[in-house]
Amino acid sequence: MDVRRFAGDAVPMAEYTLAVSEAEIARYRMMARHAIAGESQQLALAGVADGAVVADVGCGPAAMSVEIARIVGPSGRVIGVEREEEALRAARQVVAESGLENVELRHGTATATGVEPGSVDVAMMRHVLAHNGGDEQRIVDHLATLVRRGGTVYLVDTDLTGMRALDSNPELADLGPRYAEFHAVRGNDPQVGLRLAALLGAAGLGPVAFVGLYNIVTMPPGMRPPLWAARDAMLAQGAATESDVARWGAAFERLDAAVVRPTFFAPLFVAAGRLP
Repeated sequence: MDVRRFAGDAVPMAEYTLAVSEAEIARYRMMARHAIAGESQQLALAGVADGAVVADVGCGPAAMSVEIARIVGPSGRVIGVEREEEALRAARQVVAESGLENVELRHGTATATGVEPGSVDVAMMRHVLAHNGGDEQRIVDHLATLVRRGGTVYLVDTDLTGMRALDSNPELADLGPRYAEFHAVRGNDPQVGLRLAALLGAAGLGPVAFVGLYNIVTMPPGMRPPLWAARDAMLAQGAATESDVARWGAAFERLDAAVVRPTFFAPLFVAAGRLP
């Protein structure tokens, strides 16, 4: 999901900060495959299974929507909700290429999804709350209205301050901390992953799962982390200089040619709450 605010119309919008390029779509697809493998137990506990109806709110290019659609099968359905037209265009491409017919894409916001209340088995939101500082509870409260009795809200988010890298370039050492500070200045919570269970509880949902994982990814040549995709917004905010961006870009290019591939470690928190 991009880092534009994804809340209701009454909330001031931040500018779009992650361009949905072909490289970004490739990264989303790779991360979706990792998520399915790494979260299999939590997804099953939440009810993501054959025949389930799942709302993927803030679906971005719909890479995860497609993977979830494969799990729920032809008798199930995935409703992908996204605000940004650029991301929706990419999502339509990804869904069309998948050949799946059980994914429906809709334009909507995190608090006005357009999904019928009480109509889905699972309402999922991944990596959106970290970009909506101050609105987290209102968003989770809305997600709770979408699920049927016995249904679950499934949240995934991170702790940007806990990201690590192995065999990276020293010139990139300050990119992670600068990116976390960039979000903090925007009013976002870089550590929102720590609060997922509390947000679900405050929405009246009973605990199903709350786990912390490390997303470990060896980056292939040419692929960039989301921190890099936010460089233009960081420049506009004064969180980075042109010199910083040039230095980081050169460091990534040197990494592309490295024989030993860099590995990135991102803390990931998964929480699910059930509507009684």
